[in-house]
Amino acid sequence: MDEATYARLLAKAQRTADLFTFDEFLTFWAKDRPDRLAIEGDDLRYDYAGFEDATARAASALLAMGLHKGDRIAWFGKNSALYFTLFFGAARAGIVMTPVGWRLAEPEAAYIIDNAEAKVLFLGDGFEACRDTLGKRPGLLRCFTADEARRDVLTAPRADFEPSLADEAVLQLYTSGTTGNPKGAVLSNRNLFGLRKGNLENPPKHTLWDEDEAVLVAMPCAHIGGTRLGVMALAAGLPGIVLTEFDPPRVFDAVENRGVTRFFIVPAALQMLLNHPDCAKTDFSRIKYILYGASPIPLELLRQCIAMFGAEFVQNYGMTETTGTICILPPEDHSIEGNERMRSAGKPLPGVEMIIRGPNGEALPPREIGEICTRSSNNMLGYWKLPEATASTMDANGWIATGDVGYMDEDGYVYMYDRAKDMIISGGENVYPAEVESGIYGHPDVLEVAVIGVPDDKWGEAVKAVCVPKPGHTIDEASIISWARERLASYKVPKSVDVIDALPRNPSGKILRRSLREPYWAGRERQIN
Repeated sequence: MDEATYARLLAKAQRTADLFTFDEFLTFWAKDRPDRLAIEGDDLRYDYAGFEDATARAASALLAMGLHKGDRIAWFGKNSALYFTLFFGAARAGIVMTPVGWRLAEPEAAYIIDNAEAKVLFLGDGFEACRDTLGKRPGLLRCFTADEARRDVLTAPRADFEPSLADEAVLQLYTSGTTGNPKGAVLSNRNLFGLRKGNLENPPKHTLWDEDEAVLVAMPCAHIGGTRLGVMALAAGLPGIVLTEFDPPRVFDAVENRGVTRFFIVPAALQMLLNHPDCAKTDFSRIKYILYGASPIPLELLRQCIAMFGAEFVQNYGMTETTGTICILPPEDHSIEGNERMRSAGKPLPGVEMIIRGPNGEALPPREIGEICTRSSNNMLGYWKLPEATASTMDANGWIATGDVGYMDEDGYVYMYDRAKDMIISGGENVYPAEVESGIYGHPDVLEVAVIGVPDDKWGEAVKAVCVPKPGHTIDEASIISWARERLASYKVPKSVDVIDALPRNPSGKILRRSLREPYWAGRERQIN
């Protein structure tokens, strides 16, 4: 990118530097570029004028149902333009969207809907049958199928409403906890848009968007990595191209025929693209940047991706509680020959503070290992109705303890070593042992169970259950996996089962998962994959 182009794109981005809410962005772009494509999915397609109108009508409809600022609504379904229209419309009026992962088992989904105290549930296309189950949760006032929402909500009479303010909640994403129940991370307008202004003082080239660009949304909308991409497109005044779910042929089509220039993906999904027979036939010349996260990229996979896609790669590090990315490894630090920085998560974004804390909360010097902590405008408002959990994660000064153990080098690059909270990341999905253990307990042959993550070449980590049989019983691996599959989302189901006589415990009785993990990670530089 030459200096003239850089200056032009920076000037474009600076035009919206002082906007911090969905209402402000939608109003601005509708006036600035009414005929420009805003969002396109299998179900809906809007230019910015139409998108502004549809979201205003959605806000008006929700308020007409008796909802107020701070009330929650929920979405159960796959990605769609309808989801983003409802979310953005609700956000304009300060009504909080709670997307629920469609791959969750019904009891898991019901827990989130109930816990969020959702007043209205929207069902995506193909999930109409859930009206007789999830749609009858006791706290719901209304349940809409996708067809009903398109017909009755997006075309409702438009009325005046009080827009939400920068620090008011608009999104509630559930992140699983080590106690077994997921927690709702509450995010505000400022959380989603606030870092943009600080990043415009001396922005990296890959953070600036040209007018011919479009972003692909293929990761699940119940994750920050999926929903945040739609928000990024809106902030840039450019199209968001929405796929119902990740599917290699549809990704290829979006790249060749729908103007996509960048997308976010997990390394396991990148591998799936490379392995697909249509990959080598696809024209990737429009792709500028491929953003990836959830795990570092293996060097050999990076080499193959650069050769195939010809794009620049950006690693993203963050979590739901930090509204996604807070740290990036930029294209210039990616090397097909490999280097030390390729092992890092990159450097904090402008406006983000990161420190490494020791056991007593003290900031550690470079190269010393401790817990990675961060503070920025991206940090969540807190966990929904869980003040103690909020206080244990975010201190009074606004620092979030990420639960990741690592160190920082002399240049400010952050290196992850392990995870303090036992979380498993498999194919970009967060899996907490307590959830899986809860799903397996109750099996007639199992006395005790501990769940760990073990290395996996495809998924980064695979879920393994370590079971202790009841006296006189024999544990069958297939039976355990089948039992879990009936009670858990598919990505949480163990890929393998070990049987041992007793679980290792410390003097206080806590299971020593690290002792169970060690044999599988022996000889590896890091205890994550």
